Amino acid sequence: MEILHPKNETFSELDERSREIMKKTIAFFESKGKAKLKQEDHEAVWYDDFIQFLKKEKVFATLLTPSENGDNHPEKRWDTYRNTVFSEILGFYGLSFWYTWQVSILGLGPLWMSQNPAIKKRTAEALEAGGIFAFGLSEKEHGADLISSDMKLSPNGDTYLANGDKYYIGNGNKAAIVSTFGKYSDTGNFVFFAVESDKPEYKLKQNVVYSQKYVAEYELNNYPIKKEDIISENRAAWDSALATVAFAKFNLGPASIGLSEHSFYEAINHASNRILFGQPVTNFSHIQLLFTEAYARLVAMRLFAYRAADYMKVASSEDKRYLLYNPMVKLKVTMQGEKVMDLIWDVIAARGFEKDVVFESATRDIRMLPKLEGTAHINMLLVTNFMQNFMFQPKEYSEVPSGKKPSNDSYLFNQGSTTKGQNKIQFHDYQIAYNSFSTPNLDLFKEQIRMFKILLEKYPPSKEQSRDVDFMLGLGELFAGIVYGQLILEEAKNRNLDLDLLDSIFEFLVKDFSKYCTELWIRPSSSPEQANYCSQMIRRTISNKEVFEKNWNRVLSLKDKYQMNP
Repeated sequence: MEILHPKNETFSELDERSREIMKKTIAFFESKGKAKLKQEDHEAVWYDDFIQFLKKEKVFATLLTPSENGDNHPEKRWDTYRNTVFSEILGFYGLSFWYTWQVSILGLGPLWMSQNPAIKKRTAEALEAGGIFAFGLSEKEHGADLISSDMKLSPNGDTYLANGDKYYIGNGNKAAIVSTFGKYSDTGNFVFFAVESDKPEYKLKQNVVYSQKYVAEYELNNYPIKKEDIISENRAAWDSALATVAFAKFNLGPASIGLSEHSFYEAINHASNRILFGQPVTNFSHIQLLFTEAYARLVAMRLFAYRAADYMKVASSEDKRYLLYNPMVKLKVTMQGEKVMDLIWDVIAARGFEKDVVFESATRDIRMLPKLEGTAHINMLLVTNFMQNFMFQPKEYSEVPSGKKPSNDSYLFNQGSTTKGQNKIQFHDYQIAYNSFSTPNLDLFKEQIRMFKILLEKYPPSKEQSRDVDFMLGLGELFAGIVYGQLILEEAKNRNLDLDLLDSIFEFLVKDFSKYCTELWIRPSSSPEQANYCSQMIRRTISNKEVFEKNWNRVLSLKDKYQMNP
């Protein structure tokens, strides 16, 4: 299957224990059924049954304990590929369930990066006991501005007292350990320390959203902190905060994919079985166009995310390419998820508002993902930092294998990996992937890339333009499209993707590229020369009736293939 079908998926590429986790997780949700799922969503019921399932099956203990911290247990490892599969499954059934997984990953980041053996042992024990985790970083008045943090740790003899407030902290109601960021009151130095949500000095103030998710505001009132509770200090605390967000933001992409997949099944089932003017809705040509484009975009999201996961699995001090591909998953995949939902919403129209469909909650939740773990704008500006080296300074690397082979991706917990030397990171030649295929619309896209490279060579951003956020966001959209296409092609090769579907993917990429060229062309900050090149990069896509029919039949074949148990 090109998209996830939970009931039919065998997960044959995974080891036995990993397959068991995925299948049991699917069985948990299918046993709950759609009606109960939707009822609890509307009533904002805390999903304690899901937490108990995770505890009973030791899901987090298996998936989120690095091998070196799990007494070398053969099934425990931090494996980006299987975590991606799990993220997609949770997204498929609802963002609230995915959220407790995501914020646990955030909370675990500083703990696994710590140089304190005692806190690592305590973390492993809490996972084994079925604990969930929280990342106490942001504050109501300062957001994620670490420098301005008001959480203070004050000396108190041989110990410390913690005082302050944290805001928008997922799992803050039940977390076994909350990794809390603050500053020493006497020196102003940064510190991460561990607190527990069930202690009397930990005051849970509110859930700041109306949702099944518990997004806490909590306050520490003279919370006693021993030296063994210190996770990291000074530069290490700063680095671990940034490094955690840098690798954990990846999971937003698979969540968006899962939400879109479930919604797509509901949409094709509804449209193909609804009769208007004496024929199924799917007989109308504009409906076929909407579905076919949505499907191409959805498959592209999945191809890119799974290939990006491969680069996280091979990450090392010599290969940090994931630092580009990772924010691209957070940025591009989540925004494409919104686009997919908009396209199929135009198909099912009012049905998308009805309370008994997953689509209704998915359309609400999918809007969150581009805005979490740094806004889309912030991540786009981060992506542009890599543009020069990516386009003009390629480096030879060994080919990155498909990441299905079990591995323990411990490099992600090197807390200095994301904050040093980003301007020196080089990438393999993107043309290798682009030259491995040829389809009509892909060849158009290659021409657009060639013109874009000439634009950067002849008329690169001036110093003033480099400080112009609006201009750099526009330029970044063009660059991001090139990176997106590259990894799609690499994963298409790994999966032997049908060329007709690949051409459909590049048909929308050509269209998007042309749109962003038009937007950059009309920006007042673009020079006349840059505007001229932007106008020359605009291309009309190539449509082929036979190719379209094949892709439409691919979509229509999904009719009634999946429905969640009632």
